[in-house]
Amino acid sequence: MSEQKPGVVCVGEVLIELRRRADDRFVLGCGGDTFNTAVYLARAGVHAAFATAIGDDALSDSIMALAAAEGISGQAVLRVPGRLPGLCLVDNGPAGERSFRYWREGAPARELFELPDWTRVAESLMSARLVYFSGITLSLYSNNGLGRFLAVLEAARQRGVKVAFDGNFRPRDWKGELARTRTVLVETLKRVDITLPTFDDEAILWGDPSPQATVARLQAFGIGEIVVKNGPNSALVAAAGVEEFVPVPEVVVPVDTTAAGDGFNAGYLAARLAGQGPVLAAGAAHRLAGEVIRHHGALMPRAAAAMH
Repeated sequence: MSEQKPGVVCVGEVLIELRRRADDRFVLGCGGDTFNTAVYLARAGVHAAFATAIGDDALSDSIMALAAAEGISGQAVLRVPGRLPGLCLVDNGPAGERSFRYWREGAPARELFELPDWTRVAESLMSARLVYFSGITLSLYSNNGLGRFLAVLEAARQRGVKVAFDGNFRPRDWKGELARTRTVLVETLKRVDITLPTFDDEAILWGDPSPQATVARLQAFGIGEIVVKNGPNSALVAAAGVEEFVPVPEVVVPVDTTAAGDGFNAGYLAARLAGQGPVLAAGAAHRLAGEVIRHHGALMPRAAAAMH
């Protein structure tokens, strides 16, 4: 894997996924919201790295092998002896909706900023062009870990690193502690340049009545680039003084909605890093998300990606 300065460092957790097929057999894979985004960024030609902690077992080796095969740098992955990565069991319903069961409480990813060599991760974030993470990322960490992560983000921004964030609110991940969730997110949003929320999530957590209300609330934090994903309808882009709804170019009946938002975020950030404006980037994001939901699983086959 290339160890040159990465364009984007994605921070979060990679889980071992067991996905039930139509014949009731299980397929083994890897996934996680920010990891999925890292894969799609790398496939778009962005030099991407992933920051996490995993074990030293064969399953953790398979995660590293997948990252290497996708061209994702492992320079910010910490390996913890004697530990195992988290496990996720994925079932799909008839309309492509997902149900998840997790075994992840003991996964080392939760201690990323408290492990002895966490400063290696910090150095990787400080030297990136852009750092990307999600609300699921934040839900992993203790208050001490969060304090370190947010301090690193602040220092990175002072060096000119951009910070991109998807709220990706999952009540289960936060154990229903809404007050703590809101406190953590408020502190985080003060350190963000680009935010890519999903309107349904924001409405649940903050009571936003419309995507425009979500934009207004986030602009109060001084965030200059906001893209509110609104399901199969459109995305509301607010950047450089302009607010514009960007429609989905083609409504796709989903085979599997897994990672639609992760793909959207990758499509958007890759287009922006390539110099496209926010509205054009949202169009590219819609197209990638539309491809992702035509396939089973979070990561569509590379052949499909090449055709895209």
